[in-house]
Formats: sequence, C-alpha cells, structure tokens
Amino acid sequence: MDINKVDPQITKLISQEKKRQEKGLILIPSENFVSPAVLQALGSICTNKYAEGYPNKRYYSGNEYIDQIEIIAQERAKKIFNAEHANVQPYSGSPANLAVYLALTKPGDTIMGMSLSQGGHLTHGHKVNISGKLFNFVQYGVDKKTNLIDYNEIERLAKKYRPKIIVSGAAAYSRIIKFKKIHQIAHKIGAISMADISHIAGLIVAKCHPSPLPFTDVVTTTTHKTLRGPRGAIIMCKKEYASAIDKMIFPGLQGGPHENNIAGIAVALKEASTKSFQKYGEQIIKNSKALSQSLKEGGLKLISKGTDNHLILIDLTKNKITGSQAEKVLEEMKIYVNKNTIPNDTRSPFNPSGIRLGTPALTTRGFKEKEMKIIGELIAQVINNINNPKILKQAKQKVKELILSHDIKRQKNSRTN
Repeated sequence: MDINKVDPQITKLISQEKKRQEKGLILIPSENFVSPAVLQALGSICTNKYAEGYPNKRYYSGNEYIDQIEIIAQERAKKIFNAEHANVQPYSGSPANLAVYLALTKPGDTIMGMSLSQGGHLTHGHKVNISGKLFNFVQYGVDKKTNLIDYNEIERLAKKYRPKIIVSGAAAYSRIIKFKKIHQIAHKIGAISMADISHIAGLIVAKCHPSPLPFTDVVTTTTHKTLRGPRGAIIMCKKEYASAIDKMIFPGLQGGPHENNIAGIAVALKEASTKSFQKYGEQIIKNSKALSQSLKEGGLKLISKGTDNHLILIDLTKNKITGSQAEKVLEEMKIYVNKNTIPNDTRSPFNPSGIRLGTPALTTRGFKEKEMKIIGELIAQVINNINNPKILKQAKQKVKELILSHDIKRQKNSRTN
C-alpha cells in the first residue's frame, strides 16, 4: 500500500524535507545526495532478510542472493580502494572505529588520535565518547600558527606514550593529510596505523587526495559524504587483521547486517568506479577552492588560509559573532552550514567560534565555480551584516534567484544533451 495512504503525516514531512533540500544551498560537508539507483537499493526487499554472519557462513537460511550482494560490495570496495580485505557490515562510522579499537587493543590501552577541537572526530578519543571512556587516548593537533597538522608533534608524542594504534584522518581539516608519514611514525614504534577517511573517501577514489592504502594497516570510512552512498561504513585492512576485526563486528558489536544498506553501498561503489565520478571529485575540489577564494575576498578568515579538499573552516572571532549565530542566520537565508570549533577555540562546542562548510552536495547538483563565487559573496554579506535586516532580505532573495536560475539552466542542459 502507498505510504501516502498508510501515513499521510509522515508523507507530508518527507515531501517538505525534499522541498527544503531542493530549495536550499546545502553546504554541510558531511551531507550529499544519493542517486535514484542507490535509493532504490535502500528501499528494496533486501531489508526483509536477516543475515547474521558472513557470506556462505550465516546463522539463517535463504541467503543465497544476499550473499552474492554482500560479496559484490566487498570486492568492489577492495578494488577501488586497493585493499586486501573489506567488511561492509558496520552500521556507521562510529561502530566501525570502535570495532577496530576493540579488535586490536584492550580497554585501557593507549591510542593516539586527532583532537576533536583541532579537527578530529568524536570517535578519535574525545572524553565524552565511548572511545575516550574505554581507552587511554593521547590527542594530537595542529600547529598554532599554520593550523596544519604537526607531524613532528605526532612523532614526539608517539615515542613518549608508545600507543598501540595511531589514528589519522579528520572531520574538520581542510588540507592534505600525509597518511604515509603517520604510517611510518606508527611502524617506528611498533604501533598499528589506522586511517579514518570518512570525509575524503570519494576524493581518494577520484584520485584527488593521497590514499592511505595499500600501506596503512586498517582504514575505516563512512559510505556517504564525498563517496555519495547510503549511510553505512566499511572497514578495510591487511589480511592479518581481518579475522579479529570481522569477529568484533559480528558477533562482537552487531547482530544482523542491514542488507538493503549493503546493496546500496554496492551500487554506490559501482558508481564511484566510473570516469564521471572522477570528474565529480575533481569538480568538488574546483568548487571548494572557488568558494574559499570568494569567502576570503569577502573579508572572512579561513583556518589554514584555504582548502585542498571538500571542506572549509571559517574563524568568526574577528566578526564578533559565534558559529551558532552564523549558522542560524544563514539557515534563514536557506544556506545550510554547521557550527564548528576552530583550533584552540575558547568557546564551547555548542556555541563555538567557527562554521564548517563544504561542496559535495552542491557539486552533485551541478553547481560550478561561477555559482560558488556568488555563494561565497552571499555568505560574506550575511556574516558581515548580520544585524542589517535590509541586506539579509536581499541576500535571501538572491539565494532564491540563484537556485531558480540554476534549476532552469540544468533543465535546459538536460533537454539538449
């Protein structure tokens, strides 16, 4: 039966959310638009099947086709990332990271990860997260002057604390990460090297960012963000760690895998193996650099003075407004960003000094450098005139006009192609 007849209330809200996504400028770097093909897989009858265990070794019968889907997803992940082993069952990035920690160390062991306040992720050892509660995390960060990762500091801390794992990767870092360097530091002290590439996985596949594979011991990634798939995760590793990690995912942390989601991951990985996806990754970078330049020309201060990837972090300290204030007023303009801490922030994560924005979603929609320049100008206008209702009203109208003109342009191009 149609969802509109079963639950018109939810149907209406889904419709409203669809309109919000279409009529706004989504610049949250962790968000993207999946393809109709991925949505079909997510909404497929694969959601009906229980499949505890792994292909050809399940605890339920009737998995002959589900096994094939999961094997295809595994093989596609191994191929496009150049990995020896891939587990596509993690429900999301957080349990994927936790599974690696629990599989390869013991609670109380020392692990190193990038501090959340310096650009890392909650699961890289923040004290409020289970990772920080179960393990003794040593946190590294960025140089105070350049806001670039301090690799000398990582090596110094590694030699001092002798962690079992060193985690690389970030959630709010706009420059190239030297995975090889961190891997070499880890192996110097006998530690396992682990890279969390959740934000930049699509850029790595598109050859727009150096890959941590095949040399890194363990690599985790979410499957959305720049990879443009459903919301799941993949753990890739050298064969020597495969058994321990697989056992920690199931039966250690999870029960039945979400096979509809794994089908969606398989479809997204096939899309990511195409030449058009490589062009998409290249356009993300072009758009990000164009947006970055426009924001700087508008007088805004960017952390590390720019970007090499999909992400931009703006320091609002000199503007004398908080990230929360900027996020709220930009949302009123139908420009969606997220409040975010900046390195050495003196404010709370709930009301920080910065905002984080990125280009994956708008690049999927077909926006290019010319439009990014306009968007940067609008963001700067709003932030620099946050208490000027007249300018805010004009900016909101310009956002509306930009979206309308872009949609008309896309429709014309689709008819002529």
